[in-house]
Amino acid sequence: MLPESDIEAITQLGEAHRRLKSELGKVIVGQQEVVEQLLISLFARGHCLLVGVPGLAKTLLIRSLSDSLSLDFNRVQFTPDLMPADITGTEVMQEDRATGNRAFKFVPGPIFANIVLADEINRTPPKTQAALLEAMQEKQVTVGGERRALPDPFFVLATQNPIEQEGTYPLPEAQLDRFMFMVQVDYPEADEELQIVKQTTADYKTEISPTLTAEQISEMSHLVRRMPIADHLAMYAINLVRQTRVRKGGVPEIVENYVSWGAGPRASQFLVLAAKARAALAGRHCVEADDLKAVAKPVLRHRIVTNFNAEADGVTADDVITALLEKTAIEAAA
Repeated sequence: MLPESDIEAITQLGEAHRRLKSELGKVIVGQQEVVEQLLISLFARGHCLLVGVPGLAKTLLIRSLSDSLSLDFNRVQFTPDLMPADITGTEVMQEDRATGNRAFKFVPGPIFANIVLADEINRTPPKTQAALLEAMQEKQVTVGGERRALPDPFFVLATQNPIEQEGTYPLPEAQLDRFMFMVQVDYPEADEELQIVKQTTADYKTEISPTLTAEQISEMSHLVRRMPIADHLAMYAINLVRQTRVRKGGVPEIVENYVSWGAGPRASQFLVLAAKARAALAGRHCVEADDLKAVAKPVLRHRIVTNFNAEADGVTADDVITALLEKTAIEAAA
């Protein structure tokens, strides 16, 4: 059971969640599931990768989220000629005009912000992509042999175009695993697209009001981690992940036929953490099975590597996850 103070804090978190969605709704039309997943990753202190074709407001969504929070925001446009130092910063030689002494001074890169938008992250070579690895995992960067802590909280929100392959560098599995969610951004419905056209072709600008500070987000993320989860639900999450590991044997037929590699332990951790965040944002005091099922696809889809048979038969990672959700019984995990 949660203490009385945490129960009251969950109510405040629910109100903050509604305010955030309301502010984002001033600019973002539709995309309710995408917004929800982005906010879950925010309060779970996880990084998020948004995947969708150009023009679906991925960058606008992330920028609008930063405007609705009192956090430092930097945007990095990833290009083939971007270097690691362009992200992390570098040491430059500076001369003191009064004394004539020279010394190295560290000039921080754009990664030193609370929210970093890595726009079109797959357009830069692996060497530069790897500059984010330490930052995403350890919340620090090492430059010139010295470790430098990043601001708290720290989020990497990246975008990626799935259809254009020319001049792109697919993210390695190790880096994909650092993202809590891979969020699929789909086309809007017809009525939503009409509203988008009317809104974006009019001569007015919508202002977004900041709703939360860095301290409040930090407190709420600690509250999310204190959310209770029953052992049988935690085991359900673990079993769901373990059934993706085809090389361990005893997996469902769809996994055996279509999966090359399954998800690692980080997937189990993120499943439980994301489910806790979803429950807290909904104002509930414990995790339910529906919370785990709702976050399964964004947590697992980039951690399951399908094989050539899957490509030939048109089977995606989402199809595999859907089958696993249908076959995995919570009672059996208890």
